[in-house]
Amino acid sequence: MSAQPLPVMRRERMSTVDTAWLRMDSEGNLMMIVSVLLFETPMDPKRLRRTIETSLLQPYRRFRSRVVQDMTGVWWQEQEVDLDEHIIPVRLEPMAPSNKPALEGLVATLSATPLDRGRPLWQMHVVDGCVGEDGKTRQAVIVRIHHCIADGIALVGVLLSMFDKTADAKEREPLPAERQEDNPWAELLQPVTKATVTTINLSTTVMTKYLWMLAESNNMVARLAEMGSMTSRLTLDAIRLLTMAEDSKTRLKGRPAGTKHVAWSEPLPLDEVKAIGKALGGSVNDVLMASVAGAIGSYLLAKGDEVPRDTELRAMVPVNLRKAGKEQKLGNSFGLVPLVLPIGIEDPLARLAEVKRRMDELKGGYQALIAMALLGVLGTTPKQMQSEIQNFFAKKATAVMSNVPGPQAPLYLAGSKLDQIMFWVPQSGDIGVGVSILSYNGGVQFGIVTDDAIAVEPHQIIKRFAPEFEKLVLLALMSEWR
Repeated sequence: MSAQPLPVMRRERMSTVDTAWLRMDSEGNLMMIVSVLLFETPMDPKRLRRTIETSLLQPYRRFRSRVVQDMTGVWWQEQEVDLDEHIIPVRLEPMAPSNKPALEGLVATLSATPLDRGRPLWQMHVVDGCVGEDGKTRQAVIVRIHHCIADGIALVGVLLSMFDKTADAKEREPLPAERQEDNPWAELLQPVTKATVTTINLSTTVMTKYLWMLAESNNMVARLAEMGSMTSRLTLDAIRLLTMAEDSKTRLKGRPAGTKHVAWSEPLPLDEVKAIGKALGGSVNDVLMASVAGAIGSYLLAKGDEVPRDTELRAMVPVNLRKAGKEQKLGNSFGLVPLVLPIGIEDPLARLAEVKRRMDELKGGYQALIAMALLGVLGTTPKQMQSEIQNFFAKKATAVMSNVPGPQAPLYLAGSKLDQIMFWVPQSGDIGVGVSILSYNGGVQFGIVTDDAIAVEPHQIIKRFAPEFEKLVLLALMSEWR
């Protein structure tokens, strides 16, 4: 079934930042954002198609445009979209007691399968017969979208804008082009570094000129003394980002081969995470990141590795740089901040305190804005130079980690209730580990993707997240008894 031909096939130049993401595809890592949505009951296929047409294809040109490149640059070229090429039905064979491994295997395979460059760069696999670890049968939708279309924050907002708040909601009328209805994530997808956006609103061009000015300065110390506190912090953050050392050498560092493995946990109660954070003097993010650090450290110890107390794992964390209300605007508008996890600290309370200290140190900084400016520069450089600079930064880190707060009320798509949702952002260069944390409807889930050359058993890591959190629960309870 084909959509009606569009009256005008527009052509739009791709931004330099989006071009940088387009060119980052490699044999080891594809630049796709991958999401798994689990529904309580199967959706009506015809209603799902109508929803995609009215809430995705019609309002957003990039979902009906292929990428073309010529001597003048890279462009978005609109074309007719055949939904049969983008919505693929799949059915899993039943297995006792669960066929979740088969679903995870399919997600892993698709994560390493390129999207067709001759079509718009997105695809959905609708998977029937998914039996979870709880014995329930669900329908899954595996969504793959190339990062050049937009970053994770924008895509989460766009995808969930297709959802309704009730199962019996009326089907929507087509939306005006490039305009979206309110969606239930709008108030939650606020910029993590709001102070960065409101304090300084430099464009990529201005930022680039500033970095070159700094690099060419013969007396950096004197220049710093002349600058205000904001500019000094900006300068110091630029220096820290460009001169950071590699993190500790562990078995999780290595060159990815291109074969992926994924795993995700069952939801933890979000209210419990909040309560433990409050009891121990940390935020929800502090508790979750400390649990991740503990799980990775425990995994390495179980593999027989030495993990001294000063062992650290650097995770590049995407940070939203959009102003409030612009979360659904397509394109890439985020930076990366390096969060160094103290995976060598075995004491859960000491680890939580150190994570909190490091998280607080990152707040209000400008490293995300600097990283975004560098992406803009990379999009204008020759591809070989882009790869060399990209690999320079990738060697400094072991993982990419995303933490997205979701709606705490149930959502419905084509009349079916969304039960669970998980996603992964791509890893670039030689990074072969991706960790995702997402909260939805009172629960919070951990997900991980690893490369075959680095770790073939991500379940051995994912199964340690909950026990590390339970250690903090126990310690919080013990502190109340004292």
